[in-house]
Amino acid sequence: MKQSLQLKLGQQLTMTPQLQQAIRLLQLSTLDLQQEIQEALDSNPMLETEENNEPSTEAEKKSEQEAAINETSSLTQESAKATETEPENNAEGDWNEEIPQDLPVDTSWDDVYESSAPALPASNYEGDDSDFESRRGSTETLYDHLMWQLNLTPMSERDEIIALAIIDAVEPSGLLSVTLEEIFEGLAPNFEELELDEVQAVQHRLQQFDPSGICSENLEQCLLVQLTQFAADTPFLDAAKQIVQQYLPMLASRDYRQLMRKTRLKEPELAQAVALIKTLNPHPGDAIDTRETEYVVPDVFVDKREGRWTVELNPDIAPRLRINSDYASLVKRADSSSENTFLKNNLQEARWFLKSLQSRNETLLKVATCIVEKQRGFLEYGAEAMKPLVLHDIAELVEMHESTISRVTTQKYMHTPQGIFELKYFFSSHVSTDSGGECSSTAIRAIIKKLVAAENSKKPLSDSKITDMLAEQGIRVARRTIAKYRESLNIPPSNERKSIV
Repeated sequence: MKQSLQLKLGQQLTMTPQLQQAIRLLQLSTLDLQQEIQEALDSNPMLETEENNEPSTEAEKKSEQEAAINETSSLTQESAKATETEPENNAEGDWNEEIPQDLPVDTSWDDVYESSAPALPASNYEGDDSDFESRRGSTETLYDHLMWQLNLTPMSERDEIIALAIIDAVEPSGLLSVTLEEIFEGLAPNFEELELDEVQAVQHRLQQFDPSGICSENLEQCLLVQLTQFAADTPFLDAAKQIVQQYLPMLASRDYRQLMRKTRLKEPELAQAVALIKTLNPHPGDAIDTRETEYVVPDVFVDKREGRWTVELNPDIAPRLRINSDYASLVKRADSSSENTFLKNNLQEARWFLKSLQSRNETLLKVATCIVEKQRGFLEYGAEAMKPLVLHDIAELVEMHESTISRVTTQKYMHTPQGIFELKYFFSSHVSTDSGGECSSTAIRAIIKKLVAAENSKKPLSDSKITDMLAEQGIRVARRTIAKYRESLNIPPSNERKSIV
């Protein structure tokens, strides 16, 4: 076969660097966008932030400059008058001493003139201390909390070593990860005549640390330690201790009839004892929260004004940027030097970046406005009035691709009168109703939550019963779907919701 060259014309979509940057900025969260803007400000000299206190017009700038000049001249005249009226004081002072021409490199002002003001401590304050908490805050772990209390507790060196071994075995929940016998076997080779009773005595001292019940081997021991700290005249304290010591599995399965028969308690008495047990903390280590605080900054504000819903972007999520006019004026068209090329490239990148930011804000505002138009019922009445909505519906309204809508709604939050929600929250599947309409899955979850909250705790609603109650409202949902929605709401099944209180 003879080889030949052929020319073909075709169209192909190319991901230019500008398009890639716009897509990347579009899917960034608020905190990530702020970091991206700060990196752009640090790397590109053509970009700068717009200060609110800067004059916006040349006339304002000129008037401020004139005012500064007049203020400076008035201060100069006042100082000149003070010099004429008090010539003797100046002559007697140290102000006539001449400043040396040449000073060593390490010479400071105080080496030449003695300052009358007291020395102030050094400070690294840079003007903006908005990040005070994150830079100076420290998160205390459960181990640190226990070690702090151990250092304040008088102990012998032998007991302190045993206490350290026990604290090292504490899990984040507050219970021991190993048994006390295993801790004893690990310490026995290092001590002479060490007995298990000695390790147990140290454990009992540690269990009195804050939070109460810490360093326990199991749940039963943890709850008993907390019960012993109640006053002796606490009502139904003995009954609560008996249930924890002997019938804790029965209490976990909520077999109240068997509990009343075993403990010989009447229903009101058993209810009081169970209520006392519910005040205890089965995981005392959770009281020391080591997780860092996560802040949610809304990107969009929605509010009702004069009977109409308004949508506004959060002006504080990103600083206002502009191109530095001084640096931009240095760019020369015909110059091909390395310095001018550097300025040209940075100027072009700055324009692309500003355009990408503008496109991101416009797209976010457009999508948020469409969501508000579709979900007015939710804004007025809550989650039960949520309408079914998918990405395709919004994509058709704004004439964009579904992938773009997905990027816009990811990790973006909307502040509404009902609370702060991620934009993804407003999208949900639908279930057909008997009247031929559609009901959102979010609305069904809200109805399930409302039904469970109003149920009789002695006879909780089963999934089949909830299915029948929804069918009476014209919503046909399978029982397994109800179970799935209930689990997504972290609602336990009916046998675990049963209570005698």
